[in-house]
Amino acid sequence: MGDDVEVLEDEIQAYDDGTVARIRVLDVPESKRFPDGIKYAFHYGEAGADEPIIRFDNHHGPHELHIAGQVFEIEFDGLQPLYRAWRAALPSEKRIDW
Repeated sequence: MGDDVEVLEDEIQAYDDGTVARIRVLDVPESKRFPDGIKYAFHYGEAGADEPIIRFDNHHGPHELHIAGQVFEIEFDGLQPLYRAWRAALPSEKRIDW
């Protein structure tokens, strides 16, 4: 990571059932790809799996929801609404960790 990128949040939780949940938020230089100056991922899935169970991210620029093997472009209204939607999608017994 370059000096112009700052890790704002990076938390991961591994569960006994083989799933992992991770939140990663980076402060990046504003650019055409990242006009908000933020790069993020809210991930939940099987450890090592190619596809998540659910993930919100903007790794490739557009804001996306990955769910059930499909990718949907979404509106970005800030990190808090995405976090709340991601947390609500977690199994109830795992929400307490977040």
